[in-house]
Amino acid sequence: MLRGAGRGQRLLSIWAKVPQGPPDKILGLNELFKVDKSPSKVNLGVGAYRDDDGKPWILASVRTAERRLFDKNLDHEYAGIAGLQSFVDRSVEFAYGEGAEVIKSGRVAAVQSLSGTGGCRLAGEFVARFVGKGTKMYMPDPTWGNHIPIMKDSGLEPAKYRYYKASSCSYDHKGFLSDLKSLPEGSVFMLHACAHNPTGCDPSKSQWDELSSAFKAKKHVAFFDCAYQGFASGDSEADAYGLRKFVHDGHLIILSQSFAKNFGLYGERIGTLSVVTASKEEAERVSSQLKLLVRPMYSNPPVHGARLVNEILSDPVLRKQWRGECKSMAERIQVMRSLLRNKLKEVGSTKDWKHITDQIGMFAFTGLSVEQVLKMRKDFSIYCTEDGRISLAGINSKNVAYIANSIHQVTK
Repeated sequence: MLRGAGRGQRLLSIWAKVPQGPPDKILGLNELFKVDKSPSKVNLGVGAYRDDDGKPWILASVRTAERRLFDKNLDHEYAGIAGLQSFVDRSVEFAYGEGAEVIKSGRVAAVQSLSGTGGCRLAGEFVARFVGKGTKMYMPDPTWGNHIPIMKDSGLEPAKYRYYKASSCSYDHKGFLSDLKSLPEGSVFMLHACAHNPTGCDPSKSQWDELSSAFKAKKHVAFFDCAYQGFASGDSEADAYGLRKFVHDGHLIILSQSFAKNFGLYGERIGTLSVVTASKEEAERVSSQLKLLVRPMYSNPPVHGARLVNEILSDPVLRKQWRGECKSMAERIQVMRSLLRNKLKEVGSTKDWKHITDQIGMFAFTGLSVEQVLKMRKDFSIYCTEDGRISLAGINSKNVAYIANSIHQVTK
């Protein structure tokens, strides 16, 4: 028994000065939603697909792949540091295109990552180690909230470039180009490959072409975060246009991929980080350094989800089925965009909600102010992030009228 114990004396703790941390803005929102007793409550904050009954949806192609893996009686041994190699190979082909020159020439260094978040963290650590601690990572304003702490904790300095025009709820191409041209040569930029989170505003093909030229003129480095390939437009080839354009034009990009949204594998944490290099020998050196980052961080990644994605992408029949299912998810999101816009008009809103149908992907950047968001939460039990981002996946044919009326009531 410790001396003094049992006498009402308080033992000093080494953790006594640890402050209470703030709740995560999105996960904390989910907790508020759970304790809300309103029968009409709606969660528009979570970035996970739901069907028209508001339920999680497991893709039939994933179910088939699961049964096949079970029948193979596979073991549960560790993967290598770089992950399941067959999955990494399929993942790289999925992003850069089958038969891509950078793959055939062996110029892509790649490792399996802990989904998109883990891929971004690996990218941040890699840039900090080989470009330099304190390097500025320029990110779109706004960007996914987790990007900033990921890069900050990696030893980089988060910085912003113009991306979004609040006045028109649209992509600010001129502002972005202006920043590209004015910032120091060789700067590192994060780009959302498709379905920009949170705004849903993407460059057009011709605008991607202009961006690639501007990057080349200033010798900037492009880091793509690709979390929605196939989920944005319903066409995985079309959604890869921006990153493939950069690679075609000779940029040595960094790419983080996630298979959470497009395959519905949220809890499996499956992703890939790849780096396009100048030569096969350079790719081998970069690959060795990526492994040195992975080993002390988490040693090696999980195998089950990687096996599922590999099974689907390796089989032409399953891959075709997955494409149809991914397209159906994207199409339901697009239908909800149109329905919400129409319902807003029906309930009497005279505001211009065209941006809701102009945007793409899982999220809509509504233009709601913090005050309007909080009022909607208090008066109608509708939960979304304070920047006004709503998840279209949380909208369905049963609640869309209620949501539209609630938005109208706080904006009229």
